Formats: sequence, C-alpha cells, structure tokens
Amino acid sequence: MVADPSAPRLGLGTKLFYGFGSVGYGVKDVAFRTFLLLYYNQVVGVRADLVSFAILVALCVDAISDPIVGQWSDTLRTRWGRRHPFMFASAIPASASLLFLFFPPAGMSEMQTFWYILIVGCCVRTFITFFEIPSSALAPELTSDYDERTSVASFRYFFAYLGGVGMAFLTLLIFLAPTAQYPVGQLNPAGYETFAIVGAAIMFAAILISSLGTIHRIKYFRQPPPREKIGPIATLRQMKGTFGHRGFLAILGFGVLKYTSVGMTSALAIYFGTYLWGLSSAQLAILTIDNLMGAFLALFVAPIASRRVGKRNAALGLAVVAVVFGSLPFILRLTGNFFENGDPLLVPTLFAFSALFQMCGVSSAVLIHAMVGDIVEESQLATGRRSEGLFYAANTLMQKSTSGLGVFAAGILVAAVGIAPGMDPATIDPAIPRMLAMAYVPALVVLYIGGAGFLFAYRIDRSTHEASVAELAARERRAAHNLDEIAEPAQ
Repeated sequence: MVADPSAPRLGLGTKLFYGFGSVGYGVKDVAFRTFLLLYYNQVVGVRADLVSFAILVALCVDAISDPIVGQWSDTLRTRWGRRHPFMFASAIPASASLLFLFFPPAGMSEMQTFWYILIVGCCVRTFITFFEIPSSALAPELTSDYDERTSVASFRYFFAYLGGVGMAFLTLLIFLAPTAQYPVGQLNPAGYETFAIVGAAIMFAAILISSLGTIHRIKYFRQPPPREKIGPIATLRQMKGTFGHRGFLAILGFGVLKYTSVGMTSALAIYFGTYLWGLSSAQLAILTIDNLMGAFLALFVAPIASRRVGKRNAALGLAVVAVVFGSLPFILRLTGNFFENGDPLLVPTLFAFSALFQMCGVSSAVLIHAMVGDIVEESQLATGRRSEGLFYAANTLMQKSTSGLGVFAAGILVAAVGIAPGMDPATIDPAIPRMLAMAYVPALVVLYIGGAGFLFAYRIDRSTHEASVAELAARERRAAHNLDEIAEPAQ
C-alpha cells in the first residue's frame, strides 16, 4: 500500500504510537549488545570469545529471515494491510524467547551453553524480525513527505533508545544493585533474571500498543498493483535488481562500518565503566541516561539538520562529529589529562561527552532511516515495484549483523587483553583496561570516518525526491485514464 497524498497529515499521536513499537526492539538490543556477553561470561562463567561467537552465529539466521519477512510483507494483501498481520503475530513468541534467553538450564557444560545461547538467540532475533521489518516498512506508507519522514524516523529512534536505555537504567540501578553477597552488582545472577521478566513484558506491550495505535491509517493507504506470481529464481533476480540501487548500496556501506562500531561500543561500555572508570552499578545507571538524552536531542537536531543542509550532508557531518566526542574521554585518560577514578567530576564529564556522541550518532541514524524511505520511490520508477519491506529488511539486517560483528570483536578484545571470567575490578591490573582503550579508540575512528565516506555516493535530495513522487503520481493518473478508456467501449 502507498501513502495517499490526500490523506490527513500524521498527528502527534500516530507518530507516538508508531515510534513506541521500537521500545521492544530497544529492549532486545540492550539485551544482546550490553548484558548478554557480560552475563554469560562473568556470571555463568563461559569464555567471552565463545559467548560472542554464539551471538555472531545467531545473526546468520537474520540473513535468511529478514529478507524473507521483508519480501513476504511487500506481497501480502489483507484487509489489515501488508504489515500489521506480521506485527500482531510477533508479540508472544518474541517476548517469550527473550525471557528464556536469560534462564539457561542449570548444569550445562560450556559447549551446551554455547548451543543454548545460539538456538534461543536465533528465536529472539527471528521473532522480533516479524515486528521490526514490517513496522519499519510502514514508514513510507504513512507519508511521502520529505521532511515528515525524518520526523517519523526520529520518533522511532527515540523510542528505541527509550526502551534500551530505560531497561539498562532499571537493571543497573535496581536489578543489579549491590548486595552483601554480590558487592559488585553487575555479577548478581538474580538481576539478569529480573531484567528478562520485565523486558519480556515491556516488549509484549510495546508491540501490541504500536500495532493497535497505527492500524487506523490503513484506510488511507492505496493498494499497489499485485505482483506477478514467479518462482524463487525470478524472485532472487528481482531482489538483486532492487538492492542494486546505488544510493542504497552507499547506505549499506556506511552502515556496515558504523554499526560494527555501535555493537563494539555497546558491548564494551559496561567493561569500560567497570574496569577503566571504576564505576558502581548506580553510576553506570546514571550514564545510561546520556544515551536517552542524546536520542531526545536527536528528535530536534535531525529534522532541523535535514531542512537546512539535506539528509545526506547532515548524516555525513554528524557521523564525523560523533566520533570526536566518542573518542575524547579515552584519549584524555590515556594521555593523563582526564579526571581520576573517584573524582566527583568524572561521571558528569563522561555523561556530557556521551550525550553529545549519542546526539550526533542517533541524528545521523535517523537521517539514514529516512533516506532509505526516499529510495523507495526512485527504485519504483526504475523497477515498477514498491519494495519498502525489502529495503528496510536489508537495512535492518545490516545493522543487526554488523552490530553482532562488533559484539564479536568486543569479545575478542576482552579476551585478548586478559579480562578473565569473574575478575575483580578492585584487583585488576590498571594496564589491562588501558590496553582495551588503546585498541578501541583507533577502531572507533576508522569505522566511523570510513563509513561516512560511502555517503558521497548517495544522490537523492529534496528536489529529486519530490520529482520522483510527482512522476509516480503522473504515471498513476495515466494508468487510471487508460483503464477508463478501455472500460468505455465495453459499456
């Protein structure tokens, strides 16, 4: 279905409902990026490289499920639209599998635990795909306006961060609070079980609320022409033609490097907080809010930047600025020019740097999400097919896979510098976390700056997008006129 230009503009309520669904995706993300590696490595006692490899291998399933769900939702025709049936169906299995992920059976060997992480992790990622891909693809159907798409994307990213940051904050401040038995709260197994129970409930509610809150817009969608029924080989050829769009390849190139960095940064954040900065779980909880602050600021920064310099230029510039703020605390610490652990200014300063890093990084991601939507019309002109599901499936797959690669890289770095399971932050050699920082900073800079360079190949701006929308409308009018002429002689 295609957005009807005559439909009323999206109200704030619809944008809120649409974005709210990403709360569940944010919960899943924080589970995989932040807590899963630490939980199975430091609490359950499995080697970090083995855990991170299980997470990476689980992502291979996404390489199959994401495009399938995207293509399936592009071709589905129901009274409830193309996307909502998938969204509703995902609620129970996605939340249930997340719950099981943090309740491994007792008494398993290290290899049995590896297979448990792999199998249950695959279930979580597959079932959430049935919501995330159709929900993402809903955005171009909700509106074809160049600027409004940026606004819609900004709400989506804000709520994704709200879900992830909110759960991280609750977990670190309350669920993983220090106890007499576990003075380092991050090592308390009961806290991770509470995280799973609460997270699963929030994921279930978010999926249902978002699906119910956007279903009223279906009446404003116009059904695209049905696709011809073709075999799997022809389908693969069509997918290859769709993905061959130059602008989309530029976005994928940018995303592969950037989201590898995102996965690595997320997985290492709790290690740096625990072993480099010497923070308590309560202080770590405070630092999770800087991510939400950055995402909130992106609600305003991304649309303003898009209107002033265009989506591509804004996304490119913000990515470059982000890496400056992200790397500075580590560079200052390594050169002896930063606050020492325990200094009252350490946490506020880390908060400020991270909030600016997140503001620029999230704003850049919001703009990229909107740029994918703008590709849909240009691709339709060339192929005759609307492929929102496929485009967003590939984009989401890229984000998840490369984030998983980043988590894998983080696990390798943790093992390489010598952070062993159960290592006490109070007795660790200070040189070890410094070595981790020395490896992390160059990787962050290379991945972010290298990725931003790919965006020069993206050519769609406001004028070309509006021209594509106008041409599609003209084609639709000509097609309707031709049908009328054919019908008249029959009468």
